[in-house]
Amino acid sequence: MLATLTSKGQITLPKEIRDRLQLDAGATLDFQLQPDNSIVVRAVKPDARRIRGLLKSPHAKPLTVEEMDAGIDRLLRKERGRPTQRRRTAGR
Repeated sequence: MLATLTSKGQITLPKEIRDRLQLDAGATLDFQLQPDNSIVVRAVKPDARRIRGLLKSPHAKPLTVEEMDAGIDRLLRKERGRPTQRRRTAGR
């Protein structure tokens, strides 16, 4: 099967390959260049460990607005090296 390289360095995988490997848009592929200059390509299966920590426990207590503000202040102090002056919004 042939595929053409675009000026942006992209190729379109033939449909037969996408179907056989069950690839959808956004799939990750691993390219390995062999000593004879051939290329081995394999589909990388999503690993649940990559998303660990993205979701909070349903039993976790939600943060208050004050706790969120304090966290933002800590981050900005760390990045800028000085306390921040936050504007107060109505109702707080």
